Amino acid sequence: MAAEAAAHVNQGALSAIFNVGNGASPAVSQPIVQCVQIKPLAGQPGAPERFRVVFNDILNYVQSMLATQANHVIHEGKLKKGCFVRLKTFQANQVKNKRILIVLDLEVLEELGECEKLGNPKGLDPNPEEDVKPQPTTISSNGFYGNKPQQQQLPVQQQSLPTRTNAATSSHANIYPIEGLSPYAHKWTIKARCTNKSDIKTWHNKNGEGKLFSVNLLDESGEIRGTGFNDQCDAFYEVFQEGGVYYITSPCKVQLAKKQFTNLNNDYELMFERDTAVEKAEEQDGVPQVRFNFTNVGDLQTVEKDTTIDTIGILKEVGETSQIISKTTSKPYDKRELTLVDNTGYSVRLTIWGNTATSFDVPPESVIAFKGVKVSDFGGRSLSLLSSGSMTVDPDIDDAHKLKGWYDAQGRTDTFATHNSMSGTVGAAGGRNDAYKTIIQVKEENLGMAEKADYFTLKATIIYVRQENIAYPACLSENCNKKVIQQDSGLWRCEACDKNHPKPEYRYIMALNVSDHTGQIWLSGFDDMGRLILGLSADDFMEMKENEPNAVENILQEATCKTWVFKCRAKMDNFQDQQRVRYQVTGASSLNYSNECGKLAEMIKLFDSI
Repeated sequence: MAAEAAAHVNQGALSAIFNVGNGASPAVSQPIVQCVQIKPLAGQPGAPERFRVVFNDILNYVQSMLATQANHVIHEGKLKKGCFVRLKTFQANQVKNKRILIVLDLEVLEELGECEKLGNPKGLDPNPEEDVKPQPTTISSNGFYGNKPQQQQLPVQQQSLPTRTNAATSSHANIYPIEGLSPYAHKWTIKARCTNKSDIKTWHNKNGEGKLFSVNLLDESGEIRGTGFNDQCDAFYEVFQEGGVYYITSPCKVQLAKKQFTNLNNDYELMFERDTAVEKAEEQDGVPQVRFNFTNVGDLQTVEKDTTIDTIGILKEVGETSQIISKTTSKPYDKRELTLVDNTGYSVRLTIWGNTATSFDVPPESVIAFKGVKVSDFGGRSLSLLSSGSMTVDPDIDDAHKLKGWYDAQGRTDTFATHNSMSGTVGAAGGRNDAYKTIIQVKEENLGMAEKADYFTLKATIIYVRQENIAYPACLSENCNKKVIQQDSGLWRCEACDKNHPKPEYRYIMALNVSDHTGQIWLSGFDDMGRLILGLSADDFMEMKENEPNAVENILQEATCKTWVFKCRAKMDNFQDQQRVRYQVTGASSLNYSNECGKLAEMIKLFDSI
């Protein structure tokens, strides 16, 4: 078996990859080699996995880095020690006299099997006395070294590694993949599409003042963020336009990415320097459009809080623009809430900010793809478009066409469940598996009577919603939510923030009486639960209460006789000098009939065993 596999290996191919410009013999465009080692690399927390692989062509071996887009061959269990692969797209690089092969695409040849290391290969590291300047490039099956006429050997100082001529003009011969950029790369040029450009931001502090802007750059291998400060901000801001393709040439600093400012899957980011060259590319072939990795609306419950995702949906509702005051900076921020739905049967609230909010004019029932939205557990699961994110209306992609077809066929008349706090996300986030209790068990077991709070899950039906004091006027300042009081001037004052606001934002304080087959109990909850139970914001409810009292009665009546699964917290509370147990809802969801049937089946099995 080993002899048969060895016959397929392209001996000398690895050496030829690095020495084609130095008179190496021709080789095949997609060499077959053996994998002799796989090792995961340590990276930043939350960064994508990286793997180091050693390839062997019987005569030589070389250290290689697997691009994240090729990680699937390891996750699928195909790439193993001793197996054979066909290298399809890769990039040769030299870092501190070390030769590194970055593999962007490969195919595992499972039919050749696996075996021990073939031959007695030698390393490809150059001699220390050779002064070879690193000149990285990407190699693919087109324009490969095997297709070029053999050139006369050049002096060592003029050596250059093979170039991807199909993706560059003659003035930009060495096009480097974004995936391969690192602080150790020198004299590189990338060809990338600007998928997002931020507004110019300014700062003033004790160290001075300045301004900056950032862009997201995309090529076929990956994405990276680039930032220009002060002079570079002036020089490049008008040059970069969203959707345009550009050549960016070093010197340009490659540094570790500040993850709090970027939503891209890259360990590094670029900082434009004085001599960085940015040139618009006339030809845009080979550079992809915006790359999405969508998460369905229905799957948001499985996504951790503060995760950055992409999502796509039908624009169901568009809220009015409102303004909040930042508690930290005291600056006003415009925001607008959108409601998205998709074919999972769920809806979600997504907040957009600033100019995006004030200039938003997309008609309802459009398809919108969002890149770079942050998942929040406010209201259970909600989304917020980051300043580095972007949105694309009616994109020409398969996901958008499928959504539009579904919506036109049936989605327009469907009803949608929400994530507004509810699917037990609070309990799940804390790692608790709260036991199911009946109401009589909650009381007989004295839950909440101890010093620490008790948590439980309750399946119960709403029989009454208390209308008195159902909402309160809250402060508009970010993360405040304190009650405000209307002044004689008509303004609303928050004593906690020491600020006046032109209007409040109403927030729910709910009191529900719920019942199961064993008894009744009062549950309390806040704004997120109110939005879920009643299906509208407290602002809308209070406006309706003032103008359409009959409609309010209908809404409250409609909320009753519905069964929910409540995640609850029981804790002793003091009220008017009396102690009582307060049962507060921390999460809720509508019934999952499949899960409920499973629980009933388990109960039946218990009876069968008696």
